[in-house]
Amino acid sequence: MIYLDYAATTPMSDSALEVYLNVAKNYYGNPSSLHDSGSDAKQILEASRKTVAKILQAQPEEIFFTGSGSESNQLAVKALLSSTGKKMGHLITSGVEHSSIRYFFDKLEKQGFRVTRLGVSGDGRIDMQELAKSIHGDTLLVSIQHVNSETGVIQDVEEIGELLKEKGVLFHSDCVQSFCKIDVQASWVDALSISAHKIYGPKGMGAAYISKKVDWKPEIEGTTQEKGLRAGTQDTAGIAAFAAASKLAYGDRLQDYVKYESIQKELLEGIASRGWKVIDEGNKTHKIPNILGLRFPGIEGQFLMLECSQAGLAISTGSACQVGQDQPNKTLLAMGRTDTEAREFVRISLGKGLDERQIVQIIEKIDAILRRHFSKIKA
Repeated sequence: MIYLDYAATTPMSDSALEVYLNVAKNYYGNPSSLHDSGSDAKQILEASRKTVAKILQAQPEEIFFTGSGSESNQLAVKALLSSTGKKMGHLITSGVEHSSIRYFFDKLEKQGFRVTRLGVSGDGRIDMQELAKSIHGDTLLVSIQHVNSETGVIQDVEEIGELLKEKGVLFHSDCVQSFCKIDVQASWVDALSISAHKIYGPKGMGAAYISKKVDWKPEIEGTTQEKGLRAGTQDTAGIAAFAAASKLAYGDRLQDYVKYESIQKELLEGIASRGWKVIDEGNKTHKIPNILGLRFPGIEGQFLMLECSQAGLAISTGSACQVGQDQPNKTLLAMGRTDTEAREFVRISLGKGLDERQIVQIIEKIDAILRRHFSKIKA
């Protein structure tokens, strides 16, 4: 099987796995315990916090470890809202957010908040003028993702952050798909979310940055771990492996970017050279190269994904958090595509385990599937 679903998850790197096993075996003390075993675990926990903070250009006390990127999204938004002291008000998000944000804002709306969901252009970018016009006197918070997990489109979070600071509005950004792939700076936002398993770290491990300028309140008073953002004994081994994976991925980010640009170009040109129309969705100049959101007109993405799986290619029809929902792709619908076009969507995402020599195999397998499919239709 040629794995092409790295935006869904990545395998743990050897270095992260080695760190995990070492810490799990030798530093198993509870970091909240006052004895030496607890102190040893606490030192590893805080060293890991410093590693992640350094990559984000933040302070260690602004980093909070969680159980996932989705949980980080929701806990960060909750923390920012708690700082406002308001139980009602106006919130802004976009129509292309990850499901963990989209559904959470649906819940907040049911609780009494007013929610504006910004549309995006045909290339997947939000309109800064529309954002500015959407801000009202009671606007409390904006949550806009940095990189879309299905198209790879990059939003200009730095420009968004500058606008919101001028307006006195809190800003959260889902940076799960951008962390350690492109530049992510804490100074752009009031809070952001990241995840370990997107960068060759362990599953079940995420983190949130929350600016120390934000006077947020713990949801449950008396919780001591992670300053009350999240209760429960920290997974020291998982956190240490997260930090190790972060350090390695951040160091490799520039060479990886160049590699994936080259592979993406070769893939798209190779498929097109076989006579197939392939549409690469999303803004071409504001996009990370490891995510290809594609449409092959005339073939449903679900069918193509299943055929690819049988042929030994692991691709997807979008975010893994949306699996099981027989609906047109929501990101493409937000970009103005028809239901039929949105159902044609598939995602190919690249990663370290992909050998450039496999590109020819991928092109040949997709070509064979398309020929078989369209020959049946003509017959």
